[in-house]
Amino acid sequence: MYPCLPEEGDRKGRGAVNSSSEKQQILISGVGGQGILFITRLLAEAAIYKGLPVLTAETHGMAQRGGIVMSHLKVGGFSSPLIRPGKADVLLLLHEENLKGHLYYLAHGGIVIANSVLRPDGTEAAKVISIDAASLAKKIQQPKSANLILTGFALSSLSRIGNRPYCSPADIRAVLCQKMAGRDKILRASLDAFDLGMLRGQEAKI
Repeated sequence: MYPCLPEEGDRKGRGAVNSSSEKQQILISGVGGQGILFITRLLAEAAIYKGLPVLTAETHGMAQRGGIVMSHLKVGGFSSPLIRPGKADVLLLLHEENLKGHLYYLAHGGIVIANSVLRPDGTEAAKVISIDAASLAKKIQQPKSANLILTGFALSSLSRIGNRPYCSPADIRAVLCQKMAGRDKILRASLDAFDLGMLRGQEAKI
């Protein structure tokens, strides 16, 4: 069984505007074919689900397979969708080769969550948490699910170090259930990938 709705008390009222002053800026970086835009929309819809204002934007390339794709996600009372250099709270990195070109967006004290076997080069001054999401996706025979594995890993590991995300795992599951209603096989695979990332985040050495 897969819980598709947050437990009672875990959400703040779907459809109602949340008056929380909490703001978060997340930069999602990868290449075409990795599902960058899917994850951006998933995270944005999770914010809407909780009644939080959200802005998104795609810059620096087309979502063609192999081309660099970068998405901006801003949750809270922002007026512009673009994240300015030095302002991102989290850099969600699906393609580690993009790090050199996008690290300057990270705020002081920000965190890099990377799809990488080892700590990416050039991150000595940043907090980096890595997972080989691509290999895990292949291991569960879902090669396109590295994005969901990394998302689950990010939510789990950020919570462990005290950087509470604006949405919970239950919110993400609920949005996935809504987006994939009637496509049970795809939904089960997506939830499995997300939950695997969550589990690895709980087990990671941070």
